[in-house]
Amino acid sequence: MTLPTCCTAAALALACSTALAQADEFSRCLADLKPAAQAAGVRGDTFERHTQGLAADLTVIDKLNFQPEFKTPIWDYLAGLVDDERVEQGRALLVQHAEVLAQVQARYRVDPATVVAVWGVESNFGQTFGKYPLVQALGTLSCIGRRQAYFRGELFATLRILQAGHIAPERLVGSWAGAFGHTQFMPSTFERLAVDFDGDGRRDLMDSVPDALGSTANFLAKAGWQDGRMWGWEVRLPAGFSVAGQGRKVRQSLSAWAAAGLQLADGSPLPAGSEPAGLMTLAGATGPAFLVTRNFDALYSYNAAESYGLAIAHLSDRLRGGSPFATPWPTDDAGLSRAERREVQTLLSARGHDIGEVDGMLGDRSKAAVRAEQARLGHEVSGRAGQRLLKALRAEAPPAAPAAPEPVTPSSSSDPARPS
Repeated sequence: MTLPTCCTAAALALACSTALAQADEFSRCLADLKPAAQAAGVRGDTFERHTQGLAADLTVIDKLNFQPEFKTPIWDYLAGLVDDERVEQGRALLVQHAEVLAQVQARYRVDPATVVAVWGVESNFGQTFGKYPLVQALGTLSCIGRRQAYFRGELFATLRILQAGHIAPERLVGSWAGAFGHTQFMPSTFERLAVDFDGDGRRDLMDSVPDALGSTANFLAKAGWQDGRMWGWEVRLPAGFSVAGQGRKVRQSLSAWAAAGLQLADGSPLPAGSEPAGLMTLAGATGPAFLVTRNFDALYSYNAAESYGLAIAHLSDRLRGGSPFATPWPTDDAGLSRAERREVQTLLSARGHDIGEVDGMLGDRSKAAVRAEQARLGHEVSGRAGQRLLKALRAEAPPAAPAAPEPVTPSSSSDPARPS
């Protein structure tokens, strides 16, 4: 029903009035933060220059209570983070940056595959930095929503980074929560652990790959990474083994685990020795199981989620030539790689759904299209795209037309691809 004009105007006036009040409240909040910022080492002129006229970005509040590491099924989470596409690119970058990575390993005693795995999981090797201007995002979180004290500390750290001239203001963009750069450091982490590995006088995690790789290795070293120690092993549990009460922090020696009947996933014996390890089963006793060492704790400390730590660990193994997990995840509808997500979007678009850009990111429009197709196909309507939906859409897709032959062009050389 269309509202009378007077009602529409009144509603608009109320909305405008509310928005103006919120903007004034946000401006007052920022102004009130200036003394605390100065006490934290931010000069007054720095604070004014970067907060003058700043508007709140309320979209970051919507994201405050959602973390995919905790809400996404583990098989979906890992399928998108550790896929053949990322493994192939990571292996190429190990070669491209071999000299720097060797220097990083010599200084910090963290192996190249682990450092590059963090790079891949955090920013897709520098291809996904995030789009949020840090001062605006952290300023908003400092004044609205929960954990304001924490985000104020990160805001002040951001202003000190700008004040020191490490990164240009227009380049300092990142995640909604303030993580930035090739390996997504929070501003306070940057101040503690970022290093100037390329020797240009600045610690630049946005535009210097050497600085980012060196800083990541420094982080892991300070978190307790031990050179030459495995992060862990996928293992096979004996029949009837109970995982109740187990966890990555409930450690016993590898010899004790072997005595309890655990084997490596391929059926071979566990390594001998007294190294302590905990049993981690992120999908219960029927899914993949892992014995993890204190090196896994160093990976976990990067983002405080076991699924996240496992993504880095598994990607590092794949970069060294390792295989996918031997035990399948306990689901009859496995997750999709990024290439498969793009394929789902393409098939949805071909059926007339407006899903926006085909980018492998299944956002709100893609999920709405997924729900519509699930209802049509008689599937459970969840908005989650998995192998079942992909196979159903593939079965209905018309056969692809033969590709036209590529025109013959003179060969040319170009510089190797560099993460942007």
